[in-house]
Amino acid sequence: MVLKVFFPSCCSSADSGILIGRWISEQNSAVILAVVHFPFIPVQVKQYLGEVQRVTKVSVSVLGSWSNSKQEKEESLSEFLEDLGTIFCHEPWIQISKEGDSKFWSCSTLQKHSKNPQEEEIILVYYDQRKVMLSHLHPPLDTAGQRAEDASKLSAIFDTVARSQVLFMTDRYDEGPIKLTHWQSDGVEASIIVELLKQASVPACMLLTFLLSLVSGVCRSRVLKFWPLSFLWSKLSTCEQLGHRLQHLQVISSNKKAQNQTQLMRKANIFVSLLIDVALGILLMSWLYRKNRIGHLADTLIPVADHVAEELQDLLQWLMGAPAGLKMNRALDQVLGRFFLYHIHLWISYIHLLSPFIEMILWYVGLSACLGLTVALCILSDIIALLTFHIYCFYVYGARLYCLKIYGLSSLWRLFRGKKWNVLRQRVDSCSYDLDQLFIGTLLFTILLFLLPTTALYYLVFTLLRLLVVIVQGLIHLLVDLIDSLPLYSLILRLCRSYRLAAGVKFKVLEQQDGKPLRLLMQINPLSYGGVVQMYRLPTYSCYPRDSWASLCKKLFLGELIYPWKHKGDKQN
Repeated sequence: MVLKVFFPSCCSSADSGILIGRWISEQNSAVILAVVHFPFIPVQVKQYLGEVQRVTKVSVSVLGSWSNSKQEKEESLSEFLEDLGTIFCHEPWIQISKEGDSKFWSCSTLQKHSKNPQEEEIILVYYDQRKVMLSHLHPPLDTAGQRAEDASKLSAIFDTVARSQVLFMTDRYDEGPIKLTHWQSDGVEASIIVELLKQASVPACMLLTFLLSLVSGVCRSRVLKFWPLSFLWSKLSTCEQLGHRLQHLQVISSNKKAQNQTQLMRKANIFVSLLIDVALGILLMSWLYRKNRIGHLADTLIPVADHVAEELQDLLQWLMGAPAGLKMNRALDQVLGRFFLYHIHLWISYIHLLSPFIEMILWYVGLSACLGLTVALCILSDIIALLTFHIYCFYVYGARLYCLKIYGLSSLWRLFRGKKWNVLRQRVDSCSYDLDQLFIGTLLFTILLFLLPTTALYYLVFTLLRLLVVIVQGLIHLLVDLIDSLPLYSLILRLCRSYRLAAGVKFKVLEQQDGKPLRLLMQINPLSYGGVVQMYRLPTYSCYPRDSWASLCKKLFLGELIYPWKHKGDKQN
């Protein structure tokens, strides 16, 4: 049987003493956590380990002895270390010794209480205690069979070191009867700034929680549930983004402690995302208010709106003639063209009516960038939706008229075949029609069929314009989703301290010699960047329709409406 001993590389130069750690009988492995130096009193060591075991819930015990023969040259030391096995009573008793200036170590086991002692092959595995304790093991998502078993074994090693953090809080400067060597034995790793921030975060979180509770109470009030406030809250992407950010603030300001590493990383990712979002928003706001860019933008907006209206008028004049040499139904063509031209005239009057207030509106809208770049982008999307509302109206009119003719033609086509649609059974049944019904159906079918090209051309043109607006809004919302969902803290952690996000381990052979234990070095394999994004991606909402291409083509052919938003019940969790 193979005995695996995981030895911390920070203890390779420690003074002679005893090894304390955890024995994992299922894997026949020993995880060494620290070395207790001489002199010590065995009773005090047992009491100390009992307290550590009570706090950490890890079965920590004395596993063996450690001899650094370069520092200790007494001949009686080896016999004394063997006698310690009778005091602490652990089977097997592990003896590790460093042989002077030699690069090889000797490792053996004693089984005094076993009737049939067996010679075991020993593998000595070195590991970086600090990296293993601070890392979080992420097993593969498709673990199955042997890979799942290997992942569970590694998790036991990582969990043992991580849960023994209390053991590493004692350094050599502490006045106590027990002196330990571990990765923090030269001094506990800490930061005064971090500790001050921890102390200051408690009242700040309490104040923020109180303010957020007031805002949440206002948002849940009955006033916002009445029309049209409820309609605007569910349709405007700015309101959706503010509600999304409000949920994020409630998560990070919660006094409830994170239960596991995943929740802790989620809070950190949300905090960094909010911080960067607000920083980018303040930069955008400072750029807008510098050199009177708000005034220049307001002066440019009215001419651009007039130019768009003129282009639409030219397009309608082209459709009212003979577009691309097509012969349209002149009467219907003139009616539709004049109807849409009248709407454009109303839109131009509406824009010029608001022109004195546009600069003031943009000035106050620019202040919203301090809430974050995503809020400013959502406001930009809503402004585009309002400025292109006439295009949306043209699209709705054309789509409704085209849809009416398509469904009318399909119903009359079933009449020719002696069929009808059974509303109760939701199927097509046979039906007998008399001569008058067939005559009227033929007249209506002919009228609708010859009017269809004119309606279809208007529908096609306004659908293309509508799709152009939806694509622009979709790109804006994709950028908002990217800022909202990207786990920036995890990516920064992967870039700077890749060992914190461990996907597995690899073993490097250090030395191998007959009669000596095999010495391996355990190195941490970091999680890939794609794995980091997949595992820690934050939930977002989307205002952009995510239909498949087949569903989108079907909607366009049947004349169904394409909304610039998703309904409130279709939020992406």
